Amino acid sequence: MSANVYVEAQMLIRKPVEEVFEAFINPEITTQFWFTKSTGKLEENKTVTWEWEMYGAKSKVNVFKIIPNQLIKTEWGDPAVNVDYEFKKMEQGTLVVIKSYGFAQTGQDLLKVMNDNTGGFTTVLDGCKAYLEYGIRLNLIGDKFPQK
Repeated sequence: MSANVYVEAQMLIRKPVEEVFEAFINPEITTQFWFTKSTGKLEENKTVTWEWEMYGAKSKVNVFKIIPNQLIKTEWGDPAVNVDYEFKKMEQGTLVVIKSYGFAQTGQDLLKVMNDNTGGFTTVLDGCKAYLEYGIRLNLIGDKFPQK
């Protein structure tokens, strides 16, 4: 594994921390801006499956730790990586920081996966912000790689 290598994306979402945290653990909300299906709500020590139907893709998500309104620690992907979601209450709203680490790749493969993770999580945060602040479903994930 590539030690001490991580990707980080962040966004201020101008909503209360409780509302933003709920958007990431409750698939009824998350499906409005990220994946299209989930086998359930994120709960500590549980595994759920997320699905992106437009791409025919699925991923098992292992949930290791949840601190309400502060932290969600998961592992998912192929090969699996750790993904932490941190929520920081701020005067203007909630700062969400997504960190991805524990990559198995090296060299150019590592650079590619880091680039993909950075872009992907930035897109997720952009979509979440639009949905929670303005009620707009931008369909960013579906439009990122449109079918020809």
